Amino acid sequence: MNRTLKGIAYVSGWVMLWGTAASLADLLLLERGAYAAGTVGQAITFASYGVAAVVLAVRLSGRFLDPQ
Repeated sequence: MNRTLKGIAYVSGWVMLWGTAASLADLLLLERGAYAAGTVGQAITFASYGVAAVVLAVRLSGRFLDPQ
């Protein structure tokens, strides 16, 4: 596979993973009344999952992408 396409697929996969995981956590927190929609708590949930996804993506990139 082309190196550029491999990179695009890798980043796209992590964006999908981040969005899905953060949305599921957000749904749980909203249903339990931890915060209301549109509040700072919701922003913190998505931002923290985003940071975690970036850290994991960078740490695991060597296994999936050629270091060339």
